[in-house]
Amino acid sequence: MLSGDTSILKTHYDILEVKEDACLEEIRTSYRSAILNSHPDKMQKATETSYQEYGTGDRFLEIQRAWELLGNIQSRGVYDTKLRALRQDAIGAEDVTFEDLTVEDTGDVVEFLYQCRCSDYYSIDSLELGEMGFVLSRDRSTISLQSRNALPASVVLPYGSCSLKVRLFFNAANTTLQRDHHL
Repeated sequence: MLSGDTSILKTHYDILEVKEDACLEEIRTSYRSAILNSHPDKMQKATETSYQEYGTGDRFLEIQRAWELLGNIQSRGVYDTKLRALRQDAIGAEDVTFEDLTVEDTGDVVEFLYQCRCSDYYSIDSLELGEMGFVLSRDRSTISLQSRNALPASVVLPYGSCSLKVRLFFNAANTTLQRDHHL
């Protein structure tokens, strides 16, 4: 998963603890070491304290995903290009969180809006969030967003009629909003 500002959010390079210009052999070596140290079978034998440090296999899955992407030269190239573009887009973007958004629930699709300085809105809907790996659940009073991935993430939302952008941060945990949030 791409992360916006890597000083705040982890990239796949951060997960494998390698530099972005690392060669394939350095990435492979780091992957093997990390995967051995976080394998769920090994973690079950660990003490309760160190087991909690790694979670219940989340770290193992992060490492697997990072290797799958960085271990393939083509997917790594695409990832690096997207990472550079994301960083460039994020330079002039205003930072907002999921909790800063206005919620419009029409039944089938939930739309999340953020008002631009030019008085129009940035938006992202539940279908787009689903494509990004988020699961939306609703009840009478709340809307919850949960990531299928344990990593925090961000997305830069451009606005069509002006040059401003907003960077929307999602944390790795569940995020819950009241249904009438900002309405």
